[in-house]
Amino acid sequence: MTRSGMEKMRLAIVGAGPAGIYAADLLIKAERDFEVEIDLFEQLPAPYGLVRYGVSPDHPRIKGIITALREVLDRGDIRYFGNVRYGQDLSLDDLKRHYHAVIFATGAIRDASLDIPGIDAEGSYGAADFVSWFDGHPDVPRTWPLEAEQVGVVGNGNVGLDISRMLIKHADDLLPTEIPANVYEGLKANPIQELHLFGRRGPAYVKFTPLELRELGEVRDVDMVIDERDFDLDDPYVDETLMKNKQIVVISRIMNKWREDQRAREAGETEPASRRLHLHFWSKPVEVVTDDAGRVAGLKVERTAPDGEGGVVDTGEFEVVPLQSLYRAVGYFGSPLDEIPFDDRRGVIPNVQGRVHDAHGEPVPGVYATGWIKRGPVGLIGHTKSDAMETLECLLEDRDSWWSPAESDPAAIPALLSAREVPYTTVEGWQRLDEHELGLGEAEGRTRVKVVPRDEMTRISRGE
Repeated sequence: MTRSGMEKMRLAIVGAGPAGIYAADLLIKAERDFEVEIDLFEQLPAPYGLVRYGVSPDHPRIKGIITALREVLDRGDIRYFGNVRYGQDLSLDDLKRHYHAVIFATGAIRDASLDIPGIDAEGSYGAADFVSWFDGHPDVPRTWPLEAEQVGVVGNGNVGLDISRMLIKHADDLLPTEIPANVYEGLKANPIQELHLFGRRGPAYVKFTPLELRELGEVRDVDMVIDERDFDLDDPYVDETLMKNKQIVVISRIMNKWREDQRAREAGETEPASRRLHLHFWSKPVEVVTDDAGRVAGLKVERTAPDGEGGVVDTGEFEVVPLQSLYRAVGYFGSPLDEIPFDDRRGVIPNVQGRVHDAHGEPVPGVYATGWIKRGPVGLIGHTKSDAMETLECLLEDRDSWWSPAESDPAAIPALLSAREVPYTTVEGWQRLDEHELGLGEAEGRTRVKVVPRDEMTRISRGE
């Protein structure tokens, strides 16, 4: 039978976060004139990607999306192989032998760089690494150096707010969440007194969502500290353009409330909190200042000003804010994959509408991408559905250029992994681990307690 008359398609999807699961679900539900079998491969023993390992544990509303993802996997029409590393346990040749096409949905889990002097000093960290630690990622160290009383965070997006909230929040207030025990103990010993959050542009330009910003201001026993200079600059672009955005209007109201609270504290009408979070707008990082031992001692920032067109200009006015540690939250960055083209500048797989292209700009037959590895780390989780749909439309259009697998028996994959002694996990195994974590939480009066070590996750999942 020719490929154009194919009755059954076998698709591999690498990555079991929202991007991969949405792509699988949408293809199952799509109108088509052939059967489809989908195998979902994930390098971690547990599914859900950044929803499990990239969202702060005190965000139960956002983590609620796991319920929808679980329903897709629990249906039984998509096979899941966890604890399987592409490039180590499976190669591109393996995929070509057993499937008609592959979609890479591996996301972006590395920190983007911040190219300023001193950024690699001891005490300077990437937000992604910190998030992986407090979310109990199995492949990062179990401890984190929380030793600074004055901490800086660079970045005015939601990740910057997430790590600021986790750093400044009292550890006991995180006990109702699924925070791992080692993370609680680390945060409990955190001596932080002041956190400084830096943004290159003004308060109306932030990339926070109002929900995230409001949650930051609701953290117990933390005062929000505002520099009134940041709100006094004349910027016609704000009035003419930004204030037409309802989210920016809400964000402005939140910050104005914080300004009122600050004036009340300064007037002695309210008691100060034990911790303070300073918001520094119009502040461009130019250098990490270090001490004689090469440790972070401060952040040198240059004051910026609006150019009236949505950008900023430098003012030549500098300030050094004393710090003992610094986190950069300036974006995530994708990782290259074996035998797959990669754009080192953007941190994505080069593609057009999800079709992967080689170095000459030509489509690579049978290879597709979706999610952050396709478009970069922009947009919320909900945007991933429309992104997956675009990729799937291209995949279905390309039916005549799919691979011709030599061995399409579904039983060949578990046999191959077993022969290579890969301790893979399944949907049933994830359900077993899920129940185990919920049981650990119930014993402590909490929703869940995550199992962190990879080998323990795998052992529980496999019932060993």
